Amino acid sequence: MDLGLEGRVAVVTGASRGIGLAIVRALAGEGALVVAGARHSSAELDALVERGGVRLVRVDLAEAGGARRLVAAAGDRIDVLVNNVGSASARPSGFLGVTDEQWQQAINLNLFAAVRVTREVLPLMLERGSGSIVNICSVNSVDPMVIDYSVGKAALANFSKGVSKEVGGRGIRVNTVSPGPVETDLWLAGDGVAATVSRATGMTPREVAAQAAGATVTGRFSKPAEVADVVLMLASDRTGNVTGSDITIDGGFLTTW
Repeated sequence: MDLGLEGRVAVVTGASRGIGLAIVRALAGEGALVVAGARHSSAELDALVERGGVRLVRVDLAEAGGARRLVAAAGDRIDVLVNNVGSASARPSGFLGVTDEQWQQAINLNLFAAVRVTREVLPLMLERGSGSIVNICSVNSVDPMVIDYSVGKAALANFSKGVSKEVGGRGIRVNTVSPGPVETDLWLAGDGVAATVSRATGMTPREVAAQAAGATVTGRFSKPAEVADVVLMLASDRTGNVTGSDITIDGGFLTTW
């Protein structure tokens, strides 16, 4: 299926690994010109840059000025924005163990980074009268687990719905993709959720991950490329009348009625 993304200009945040890297790879594979924003690069992202069609912009979107620098580096045309940057730290001690600083960090990265980048990109899309914004949310926006992360993602979902209503009549579509557990460093790295929960519970990281996978109907984590495929569809004109929607990819973790 031709998604019509060849020659489109896309900005992807949190692009150096995991879901973001998979989205960069998928968009570039469809012929889009991708501006990849990340604090640090990775060997995989460097390889995509060397291959062509991908440009790396090193930027910290937790800083107030980061969004402006990223969008300025992308130029005066942006067709697709994927707000992927975000992070979750396991909170084994629960709500009472989360400090004000941790709350602020979680909301800043999981909500305000997307708010700031969208604020910079939207005038360019409105001028052209077209564009697609895809925000990477989470099933935890409706089924809270890590409380500060979940609240940030719930706010992101609400923000996305609000903007979609405001600009939908002017050719801009805004949607969210909500993954469940995904095979990324966020879950599986040495300092990831599984390892952190392991230290708090006495379970091994493998057992923690298996327990999370067991909460899905399919019995496995999603793959980053599977999330990227959903993003591609929302980025393309094939879903030209889809806006204000949330697409869940969680292996049946959430029950749908």
